[in-house]
Amino acid sequence: MDSKEKNTQLFMYLVGSFEMSAMMAMGKIKNPMTDKTERDLTQAQFSIDIMDMLKEKTKGQLSEYEAKFLDNTLGQLKLNYIDESKKPEEPKKADEPNPAEELKESEADKTSNTEE
Repeated sequence: MDSKEKNTQLFMYLVGSFEMSAMMAMGKIKNPMTDKTERDLTQAQFSIDIMDMLKEKTKGQLSEYEAKFLDNTLGQLKLNYIDESKKPEEPKKADEPNPAEELKESEADKTSNTEE
């Protein structure tokens, strides 16, 4: 395998890694580490932004195949992101703590302790 072929494979791997990261962050696929489907659209946008930057920085340097692969991957991710951003945030499960409620309770405890 020559270095050009190796670099093409490495480039495809890099794009694929960011694609998987974005898809996990959009809740489209399970996170293999936690075995859970989680949604973090900020993280998904970050992965997409990195790929946009990569596209801009490599303009004119990629083979036609590499450029099409990057364009197609980005286009698909952006469509999925738009679709996900239109969905409402998933409500917290009853057994999950709500940080805002915990803060209110904590503040209430402080107030009641100082009044005694």
